This record gives sequence, C-alpha cells and structure tokens, in this order.
Amino acid sequence: MSAKALDERFPKTRRLLKAGDYSRVFDNAQVKASHKYLLLLASLNDQPGHRLGLVIAKKNVRLAVQRNRIKRIAREFFRTLPDTEPTMDVVLLTRRGIDQLDNAELSSILQQQWHKLSHNIPKPESNTSRDR
Repeated sequence: MSAKALDERFPKTRRLLKAGDYSRVFDNAQVKASHKYLLLLASLNDQPGHRLGLVIAKKNVRLAVQRNRIKRIAREFFRTLPDTEPTMDVVLLTRRGIDQLDNAELSSILQQQWHKLSHNIPKPESNTSRDR
C-alpha cells in the first residue's frame, strides 16, 4: 500500500466503535447542530483527534446502497477536517429524505453543520478560576 493510500484511510482511532462511546455522546452531548436531514451531537473527548459515529437507520434510508453512500460521504468529509482543539466525539444521525440529496448537497450540509457545531462547542476550562 502506498503512503498516499495510507493517508486517505479512515482509521479505527477516528471512529466511535463501542456502545459505551455512543452512549457517552448521547448522554452528555454538549452541543448539537440540527438540520432538516441530519443531527450532529458532540461532546468533548480526551483523545488525540475528533472521532465520528454514524447512526443511519434503515427506517429513514431504505436502500443499503444509499446508506453506504451517506457513510462514505460523511467519513470523507470528516477525514479531511483539521484536528483543531478541543477534540470531540461526534455522532451523526440521519433523518428522512437525506437519501434524496446528491453528494454535493450532502457535503454542503455537513460543512454548514460542522461550522455551527465547532463554533458552539464550549472551550475546556482552565485550572484557574476567575470567580475567586
């Protein structure tokens, strides 16, 4: 495998893999970005980079080919994001009608919602307190 191909992978370290990881985001979501076709939930993590979890229900996206297309586009968008501080665990939940969007529209919506999410995330608190 070439060095370029290794750079373009979406490694397991960038994914939410366990049910506990998802539960932590669902239970402690510090910021949300909602759109007609999707919802992004995020919470701060202590990992070296952002991590992504995908929830694409068969109820909302009937065809497997469409679910897989949405996953590919979301992973590609997420893979190209810079690792800015603070790092987050993010869960993407899809809603009905998302399968009707073309790739460019879906990428544009992801970009808009990520911008909203990243600007609303609380900054980590420092050890010094101003209230004293």
